[in-house]
Amino acid sequence: MLPFNDLGYQPDDLMVKVSELMVATSDESDEGIDDSVPEVLRLLREKMHMDVVFVSEFVDGARVFRHVDSEPENAIVSAGDSNPLEETWCQRVVDGRMPPYIADASRDPASAPLEKELPFRVGTHISTPIVLNDGEVYGTLCCFSFSPAENPDPNDLKRLQYTAQLTAGKIDKSRASKKRNDPPPDAWQLAH
Repeated sequence: MLPFNDLGYQPDDLMVKVSELMVATSDESDEGIDDSVPEVLRLLREKMHMDVVFVSEFVDGARVFRHVDSEPENAIVSAGDSNPLEETWCQRVVDGRMPPYIADASRDPASAPLEKELPFRVGTHISTPIVLNDGEVYGTLCCFSFSPAENPDPNDLKRLQYTAQLTAGKIDKSRASKKRNDPPPDAWQLAH
């Protein structure tokens, strides 16, 4: 996990607040990502000056938006929306076809042709996988602005990566807790 001092933060900065929210709250709601996530996403969006930030999950060949934060006038995606995974920028970041930090999507060779296919403009785009302890890629933590950032900060990728690590930890804990609490299958369930 990235340490705070590698991110250049003081004790009252964004990542300290993110850590406090993610660590201090319950681990057992919303299929692994608890009620702290909406507040964390809002903090990330505001502090990083993004228009949209979201947690996605990769499920059966689709990207499913699990949590989304944006201003109401920028609500272009909602929790529960989905689309084919292979068509997403998220998948391209995960498999290396697209860089995780793009200061200006219209000038990046990997994203510029794809931007023409979107119903909205992407300026700055930052994405990182949420990787669980067993190596499974749960999905991604992404944010973007509609216009390129005036003062792009490559450290924003580290901030997102750190938050994705905390999110992965919560998902792992929730899944482990669920396994402990699920009754073992009986012989009939195993046979059918």
